[in-house]
Amino acid sequence: MKISDLLQIIDKHTPFDTAENWDNVGLLIGNKNAEITGILTGLDCTEQVVDEAIDIGVNTIICHHPLIFKGVKQIIQQDGYGAIIHKLIRNDINLIALHTNLDVYPKGVNAMLGDKIGLQNMQILNPEKTTYYKVQVFIPSKNLQNFKQQLSDHGLAQEGDYEYCFFESEGTGQFKPVNGAKPYLGEIDKIEYVDEIKLEFMIEKNQKSITIDLIKQFHPYETPVYDFIQLEKEAGYGLGMIGSLDRHYSVTEFVNHVKSKLDMPSVRFTGNLEDSINNVAIIGGSGIGFEYDATRKGADIFITGDIKHHDALDAKIAGLNLLDINHYSEYVMKEGLKSLLEQWLGEASLHVNINVSTINTDPFTYL
Repeated sequence: MKISDLLQIIDKHTPFDTAENWDNVGLLIGNKNAEITGILTGLDCTEQVVDEAIDIGVNTIICHHPLIFKGVKQIIQQDGYGAIIHKLIRNDINLIALHTNLDVYPKGVNAMLGDKIGLQNMQILNPEKTTYYKVQVFIPSKNLQNFKQQLSDHGLAQEGDYEYCFFESEGTGQFKPVNGAKPYLGEIDKIEYVDEIKLEFMIEKNQKSITIDLIKQFHPYETPVYDFIQLEKEAGYGLGMIGSLDRHYSVTEFVNHVKSKLDMPSVRFTGNLEDSINNVAIIGGSGIGFEYDATRKGADIFITGDIKHHDALDAKIAGLNLLDINHYSEYVMKEGLKSLLEQWLGEASLHVNINVSTINTDPFTYL
């Protein structure tokens, strides 16, 4: 299997275009035509992680946090990020990043964290919206079947696992060609009446250009009539998860439960120690800013990382419970991504050896 095949499979399940526009995901270093000898999943790509890949003989690392992110101005092979990049290139190791596209994936990082701490009935905390189009085309009845087939063959009119999703309604089209026209039907200066079908189907936002091209190419009329109606719907993905525990916990019980399940030496809590915890919202990494939405949706506590002093103080004054599990808690994606990759590749009848990095990349020492 080549890197290009892997990227196509990943993009099918966790589309790269669902990442935030400031993010840097996909193949960051490597060769799309390279054959994959094995995969190593990791949270961060440090030099120790690269060494681990070399030691176990794999040529592909998939990390959550992008190595090339803030902008690399120099690549000095002895220093810092330059040493990591140099070692990757020198050893022909491919580096792929799945960051915010894995965050918003319904089975991604936040669901993995929720599973770890035992959340049940999880739902997306902040579902994203996506733009799509309803297309209407008016076409003679006798040209309909070939036209629909061409649209379907080019990947249009698909809804989830269903293809060839069209709706038809009959009517009478009328027009009068005038001087300069080259009509497919009718005569100059004479009104023509045609049995037509109004064909309706849905397309994704990024399919608008190809749809216009296909209509112009396969519609029999010199000037086809069509409309694009812009609509919005929930995208089926989004940031964070909210769910419930198997019972009510005291704050102290819950904090100890989280520390145990995530194997964390230290966490930070702000809020009311006397509260009871049952409904929990979580955004791994740095999710501050969503705590008020989480509370409005019924969360007794909001879990995230990188909480700053003033945000914690504001939340406490507002009566919110926050639990800071630090950014490294996202390490759960290493095992979680391995399971996802095995599932995705299995569905494609592909197999490659997938390993989980054993390197702890938490930059902090807990004293």
